[in-house]
Amino acid sequence: MPTPLSDTLFERAQRLIPGGVNSPVRAFRGVGGTPFFTVRAQGCRLYPADGGEVIDYVCTWGPALFGHNHPRIRLAIASALEKGTSFGTPHPNEVVMAEIMAELVPSLEMVRLCNSGTEATMSCVRLARGFTQRDKIIKFAGCYHGHVDTLLVKAGSGALTHGHPDSAGIPAATAADTIVLPYNDLAAVDEAFAKFPGQIAGIILEPYPANVGLILPDAGYLAGLRERCTKAGALLIFDEVMTGFRLAPGGVQEVTGIKPDLTALGKIIGGGLPVGAFGGRRDVMEKLAPLGPVYQAGTLSGNPLAVAAGLAALTLIKELKPYAALETAGKKLAGALRETAKKKGLPLQVPQVGSMFALFFTDKPVRDYTTALTGDAKIFSKVFHTALDNGVYLPPSAYETCFISTAHDADAIDRTIAVLTAAIVAL
Repeated sequence: MPTPLSDTLFERAQRLIPGGVNSPVRAFRGVGGTPFFTVRAQGCRLYPADGGEVIDYVCTWGPALFGHNHPRIRLAIASALEKGTSFGTPHPNEVVMAEIMAELVPSLEMVRLCNSGTEATMSCVRLARGFTQRDKIIKFAGCYHGHVDTLLVKAGSGALTHGHPDSAGIPAATAADTIVLPYNDLAAVDEAFAKFPGQIAGIILEPYPANVGLILPDAGYLAGLRERCTKAGALLIFDEVMTGFRLAPGGVQEVTGIKPDLTALGKIIGGGLPVGAFGGRRDVMEKLAPLGPVYQAGTLSGNPLAVAAGLAALTLIKELKPYAALETAGKKLAGALRETAKKKGLPLQVPQVGSMFALFFTDKPVRDYTTALTGDAKIFSKVFHTALDNGVYLPPSAYETCFISTAHDADAIDRTIAVLTAAIVAL
């Protein structure tokens, strides 16, 4: 994809912005080449600074469930903007947002808004420790929970893309109480609880890990975690920043019927603006200041523009009920890719659920961090660039998840299938 203007912009950016980007995976280091700069987005398409358009399967890394620049969301932001950008006091829409979220998400008895998914997961961990008066937290290799010091251990997302699952600048003592286990392995969880009796505050996980590609839980796995946390007096924390409202109004916990004690949310509830939220059991949430001893705060928490955009998105969810159509589109796309790879004799796993899917060029079923890493990133990079040259934009990493929006109409899906199957045949 020729990008003379983007090349120039990237050169300028690298002089002042580390790596030329404000979030690492955008730098294209996972696939090679120079990132393109976007000047406009509409529906399922991005419009690069260099001209042309691409069908987008990044969807701003998940929030764009209804595509880019949806008129209802844009109007909600514009209407809120007329009243002010930030108040520093409570405002009515915060209450409405809390009521709708509690209505839709099974585990939310109380909820607090914050500014990002990272803030949400960080607050969940602090709250779990404060509630249980225990220090240790279990997380799973490949699950990414934002750039929280205690959780950036064996993480996915950009950390994995760049070959650094752990981050410099995190003292060993800070991560010492983080226990990292393999996903889909209940025996490992049993061993951890046996080794640290009465010391584990909780388990945090992406119920469907989606920052190392997409991994789905084995039958009974999530229920097994629920049982073990209940028995041990530990809290089960679902990080549904990515899956919340994307797979169902109530996220994975609605789909599976497994109810966590705390849930971290973000992305879609901001309608494309920065947002986060966390909530769960009333007795746990009441430990938060000003009611309890666990402190959490944010100058822009509940920002009126973000809340207005999020309310518009949640209202669209209730009105349009988009999930059956998104599942149909996801199955069609994933099925076509699997069939093409099979005819080609190329090993390819395409895990898919609803509007989420990923490509792993491996013959091993992907069920954890280790098997995800068996995917051939070089082959993915070839497919990525062939697709981009032909107007289809996949996440610029072999270890990320693709997203479909309601704006991906039949023509866009068919075009994508044609481009990606041709890219696989050309390998």
